[in-house]
Parts: sequence; structure tokens; C-alpha cells
Amino acid sequence: MRPTPRRLLAAFALAPLLTGCFVSGEDGSDADAAGGSGARLKVALAVPPVQALSPYSNDATVLSKLSVAEGLTALDEDGGAVPALAESWERKDANTWVFELRKATFQDGTSVTAEAVVNALEHANEAETKPRVLSDVSLTVKADDADTVTIATKTADPVLPLRLASPALGILAAKAYAADGSVSPVGTGTGAFEVTKLTGKTKASLDRYDGYWGGKAKASGIDVTWIADGTARANALRGGDVDIAEWIPTAQAKLLDEDTRHEVPSVRTDSLILNTGSGIFTDASLRAAAREAVDGAALVDSVFGGYADPAQGLFGPAVSWAADKRVEVAGRVEAATVAQVKSRTEGKTLRLATYTNRSELPEAASVLQQQLEKAGFTVKQDVREYTQMEADLLAGKYDALVFSRVTLLDTGDAVAYLASDFTSDGVYNIAGLKDAKVDQAIKSAAAEGDAAERQQKVMRAEAEILRTDAVVPLVHEQAVQGIATDVEGVLLDPRERSLVDLDTRLK
Repeated sequence: MRPTPRRLLAAFALAPLLTGCFVSGEDGSDADAAGGSGARLKVALAVPPVQALSPYSNDATVLSKLSVAEGLTALDEDGGAVPALAESWERKDANTWVFELRKATFQDGTSVTAEAVVNALEHANEAETKPRVLSDVSLTVKADDADTVTIATKTADPVLPLRLASPALGILAAKAYAADGSVSPVGTGTGAFEVTKLTGKTKASLDRYDGYWGGKAKASGIDVTWIADGTARANALRGGDVDIAEWIPTAQAKLLDEDTRHEVPSVRTDSLILNTGSGIFTDASLRAAAREAVDGAALVDSVFGGYADPAQGLFGPAVSWAADKRVEVAGRVEAATVAQVKSRTEGKTLRLATYTNRSELPEAASVLQQQLEKAGFTVKQDVREYTQMEADLLAGKYDALVFSRVTLLDTGDAVAYLASDFTSDGVYNIAGLKDAKVDQAIKSAAAEGDAAERQQKVMRAEAEILRTDAVVPLVHEQAVQGIATDVEGVLLDPRERSLVDLDTRLK
């Protein structure tokens, strides 16, 4: 298979104001001809770094949003795999793929070689906390020569090129990987912009990397500020303190000038995750009672101001194939009555968590608390910044979580999301779900090579997951990005993996 060159991201960018693509001319002529001012961009991001921008954490998307790091592959606007650090690839057999590398250099001046790729992917494969994208697969990586890498998997993985596009599998220079297992992208990526300074969880400075194989960026650098409060992000844009502000709260969106407000269909689904591993929701009938009590449609206008759709399942309208392939959920446990809920939870409090980085979630939690209390539960909320609670979430210290998840974030393939979040050994299994039928359904989808049948098996797996009531989908969000009128080339990405690239600049 020899992939076609990357195409203009028609689905990600709006022309003429917001045109942008992943790759420009490799000699840099595109950037220079455009006559960019070379001014630095000021960007406000929502979720502060969890692990100093380690690609093995949720920080990985920052590295892709700001064009710092790249994988062997990237995703086009249709979610297909296209070349990045690998120019081409070929599937040798069911378990083996061969990738040919392009000529590129890391930001520390060393060359991108097969050995460097092996080193990066082996570190990811052996990380103490595995990246979500590797939840259901283990990689064996070998350098055949300086520019050729063979990657084998224990079982057939028909979507390996999609998997390698994950921000968590960005290829970094050897010096990025410390003996203690930490990983630093500062000065070690391959992208158009180089992280030169990271100031705790508040700021980062990026400079243009003029050695980038894809050409010269039109902006000379990026100054990043993390602003967890959504209203403050919107105010920063209105006041001219930033050029780009991501994730504008829906309550603030209509207060922005119309030409700075950009709505994006999103693959993000907000759900109520129920802890099946410990606490009151180990009782399936109580989970069913919570599911019947919760009305996500009530949130669409009251909380999201119309910038959302009532949830139909785990996958919403932005996942175009899901609706026609949806499978009816069967075999659910009968819900406990209000009297039974009160009896079985007597003296116990439902610990309901959410986080402040998406400002709609605390408001949604308050609505859900009222709905759950009507069903007989005693509810107490715990609302904090996400970085302060992730470890507790993964450790099962809450009964329920109001959670916002980009379902196609990690690979563009829905199976990776299901595997990481809902299999018995999934690394992001906040629900603590251990269900043999769910595991088998996801395993079956993972092994399917035919695209249409893979999608159908994904929807069968969705039905098995929903049967357990480990997750109650609430709404499918529409993202709102704030962009100053003197900025062009911003990428509007439904998967929320891209934001700034070579063509993003001040006019």
C-alpha cells in the first residue's frame, strides 16, 4: 500500500479565513510565498499539563495541537492514515507491517532513523502507564536498515497505521527518554514548532523549528497559556490577550463577536460513568436505576445552550456511520425502585465527581444530582480541576463521574476508545468494568479488517457496553473555538487533535 499525499483538511478548516493543511511544500516555499508576518501566536488552552507534556498522558494532544511532535502516520479529514514521518508502508502479513521513513531531523539536530523510531515505540510499549492507544495491542519493533522499520503485533491489527497516528505515539529524540521513565518533548520533537520552555502548569514557549521537513511555519512561535476557567479564556480572547482560545463555554459563545466564534461538529460525548468495581454501583440494579433517572436531553438547552445533541449512544452525529449501524440494547438488569434504592443505599452517599476544565460539566452535575436524588440516591459532589483528580478517578475513588470524552481521539478508530475505556484490562477504564461479553465484542471488532463490518462490530460492542449500565451517554457536544479576526489558518478539528500548523498566522 502506498498512501496518497496528505490532503487539504476541508473538514477541519473553514475557507478563506480558516484554511490550513498538515503538510506544505518540503522546501518551505509555501510558507515564504504567503508573506506571513512571522509574529508569534498567543494561544489559550483549557487543560493544564498533567505530566509536563509527557505523550503518555492526556498531555499528548497538546503536542499534536501545536505541531510539536509527529507519529509515523497522521490522519486525513476522513480519518484515514496518511504519511507523516513514514513516507509509505506495506502490510507483509496479518501481523507484520514495514514502514519506510522520510528524511527528517529532530529538533535537537539528530536524524530521524529507524533506530530512533524503535527506541521511541519501545519506550511507549514498555511505559509503566501504557498509552491508551496500546490498551489492546503490544508492538515488536525492529530496524531493518537506517530508513526501514518493521512492526509486528501478537495478533492481527488491521488498523495499525491508524494506531500509529496517535499523539501518544509521537516519535521523539533519544534524549527525551529519561532513565526514570519520564518523557520530555522539550526540544525533542520533529514538528514545525519546538517547545523551548515549560513553566509548570501555566505557560509554555514554542519557537518555529526551521529544520522541519514539511517547510517553514508562517508564525515565528507560539506563546501558550493554560486557563482552566472557560469564562476567563473567553475574556482573554475578547480583551485581545490571546489570538486563539479553545473550548469556549456555551454560555460565553454567544457573547463573542460572531466573526470570532467558530462552531465545530465534535466526536465528543458527555456521559455519566458509573463505578462498577467498588461502591454502591457494583449493584447492577442501582446502575439501572441511575440510568433511568438521568435525562441527558434536559441538558441540551439548559446547560449547553443548544450547542449539543441528545445522546443516542457512545457515538454521535459527527461519527457519520454510527446511526445506520446502531444495535438495539438488550439484556439490561431491571432497575431498582425508589424504595429499593433508598433501602439499598441507606447510610451511603453517592460520590459524584466532575471537573472544571469544561465549564458545562459542573452545571450538568448539579442537574444530574437533582435527577438522581429523585430516584432515591443521596448525592454529594466533588468538583475540581481534572489534573487534581485523574489519579483518583482511575483508582475508583468515586461512584460516578460526569465525563467528557473525545471518542475518536486516540486513533480515529473507535475500537481503540472502546478497548481503553471498557475492557477488563483497559488503561482508562474509569468505570472499572469487567464483563466477558464486552471484552469479546471489542476483541471481535479489533480483529476485523473489513471497514464496514468493523464499524458494525463496533456498534455491537457499544450495545454490550450500554447493557451493563457502566456508562450513561448524556449529550453529543458541538465544540466552539474562539479565534481573533486577524488570525488565519487555524484548524477546526472534530477530533480535537489539531489546532495550529504551518499555515496558522497573524495576517
